Amino acid sequence: MATSLKNLSDYTANNFVDISDKRFGLVVAEWNREITDVLAQGAHETLLKHGAKEENIYRNSVPGSFELTLGAQFLAQHEEIDAVICLGVVIKGDTKHDDYINHAVAHGLTNVGLKFNKPVIFGLVTTNNLEQALDRAGGKHGNKGVEAAAAAIHMLGF
Repeated sequence: MATSLKNLSDYTANNFVDISDKRFGLVVAEWNREITDVLAQGAHETLLKHGAKEENIYRNSVPGSFELTLGAQFLAQHEEIDAVICLGVVIKGDTKHDDYINHAVAHGLTNVGLKFNKPVIFGLVTTNNLEQALDRAGGKHGNKGVEAAAAAIHMLGF
């Protein structure tokens, strides 16, 4: 979790493998697009920075964070996709919807990764309010999209 002691955009690239021939799928929720587009940009730029080719990065949109799981499965089922990065945001509201969505997405993405034996990254921003979400989408806590892309690259080294 991002805190004042941790910036989501800080990572160590020491264990990164060559990703010049790897293919990445980005699944991006359209809900809260002003945030998810920034997350996607951070992930995309991080992949390019570490050697991914533009033509090997595929972006698919889903309506909301709940749909990230099926969107991930649609991409992960393709043998040529090496890793899937899922990006969304769920902001706590007056109901418990955030708990249900966050748990469903976490379990669903874990299952997709295990089913297809490839990295499926949980890049879901889960916050109490809009300000906290913005802080994790290029704000004072960095960009969760950068963190998710770095995690995908790291996992490809196993």
